Amino acid sequence: MAKNKTKKNKWVFVKDSGIHGKGVFAKRNIPKEKRIMEYVGERISKKESQRRGTKQMEEAAKNRKVGAVYIFDLNKKWDIDGNVPENIARFANHSCNENCDAFNIDNRIFYYTSKKIKKGQEILIDYGYDLEHFLDHTCKCGSDNCVGFIVAKDDRSKLKKMRSRKKSKSLLKKSKKRQVA
Repeated sequence: MAKNKTKKNKWVFVKDSGIHGKGVFAKRNIPKEKRIMEYVGERISKKESQRRGTKQMEEAAKNRKVGAVYIFDLNKKWDIDGNVPENIARFANHSCNENCDAFNIDNRIFYYTSKKIKKGQEILIDYGYDLEHFLDHTCKCGSDNCVGFIVAKDDRSKLKKMRSRKKSKSLLKKSKKRQVA
């Protein structure tokens, strides 16, 4: 847990986001490569992480008002359950055009800006989800390079190719059906 639970962040604040629910926004202009916040919460085992994550996803499927899973991968043994009031970093939304990166430094997660951010701009990160579960995570970022699903930056071109092949196969099937008719 964070030691300074009530300390105010001088760089960012939370408000409603056009991307999804709440978001984190810049209080002032922020230079590139600036550490702006820490992802804090309860350190839990991988087994407990799986249990909590599954339970939260099941609850969210039943009730749209239930929040997302705020579990961050920490290392091979531990994760951080960031679903605690003092963790404003949990509200940073995913974008295919991110402006921040998360770094694990001595088993603590810190967000650093990857480009200059103007006052009022939303803080956006790459959630880095695995490609194998892309259908579970629709992306709503709206950026020009959005692939429609939340996947790690390294997997986005693979997903585009996969989706292009599926569309091509679908079009071929439709074309063959028309020729037969």
